[in-house]
Amino acid sequence: MKSVRPKKFLGQHFLTSLPTAQAIADTVDACPELPILEVGPGMGVMTQYLLQKGRELKVVEIDFESVAYLREHFPALEQGIVEDDFLKMHLDHTFEGRPFVLTGNYPYNISSQIFFKMLDYRHLIPCCTGMIQKEVAERLAAPPGCKAYGILSVLVQLYYKVDYLFTVEPGVFNPPPKVRSAVVRLTRNDVTHPGCDEQLMRRVVKTTFNQRRKMMRGSIKPLLHELDQQCQGAPDHTEFLSQPLLTRRPEQLSVKEFIDLTNQVAEHYGSLKF
Repeated sequence: MKSVRPKKFLGQHFLTSLPTAQAIADTVDACPELPILEVGPGMGVMTQYLLQKGRELKVVEIDFESVAYLREHFPALEQGIVEDDFLKMHLDHTFEGRPFVLTGNYPYNISSQIFFKMLDYRHLIPCCTGMIQKEVAERLAAPPGCKAYGILSVLVQLYYKVDYLFTVEPGVFNPPPKVRSAVVRLTRNDVTHPGCDEQLMRRVVKTTFNQRRKMMRGSIKPLLHELDQQCQGAPDHTEFLSQPLLTRRPEQLSVKEFIDLTNQVAEHYGSLKF
């Protein structure tokens, strides 16, 4: 079977550098012994090195041409080739409920969504590695106080330690992307519960970063308005909005401060269910 042509609508940029593919595959060694789930294997340039690890391996591919190519060129992997949309998969049964390493040269058009999916299954994914746009990698790893720090930074760093490993130039892809890429490793920390209502925290983080140029007392108002509609007898917000924490911008708040703020919002609304 001839090579697969990259499809723009799937965000495909096939890696052509074997040394780079091997270097990315080697990032799974951070969690030895665990089975591996590769997302978006394409023609298997990284898969071939993952197979050499001697660990249980499954690959998820949505492109039927790539699936046919993998079945022809990697017959030993036949039972591990899953033709599906990763974002729609139920991962609880991928390895019979066992934890696994998530990795891949992730499709650029869904890279952020992949990490939100990882968060939903964090009980099964102690380690996640792979290649993404450099911009997304910088957002994942960004500390408070810098321009790249945002929604993804806060929600991922709540549960994972993020390591930016190395940068990859456009010339090692077909077709070359218009941006640089980077390889990251995310390792679960010891947090099992954030110490606040997690769904409310997501709303706090997303609402405030949607207006990141404003001070928190301005950017949080849309959420307060939403919550006012959900309760009978909305509380007065004057004292709540006057606290020093809300005189800063969202990118200046640490993960811990977002947890504290979430608890303050919950306390402000009393018995309201979020």
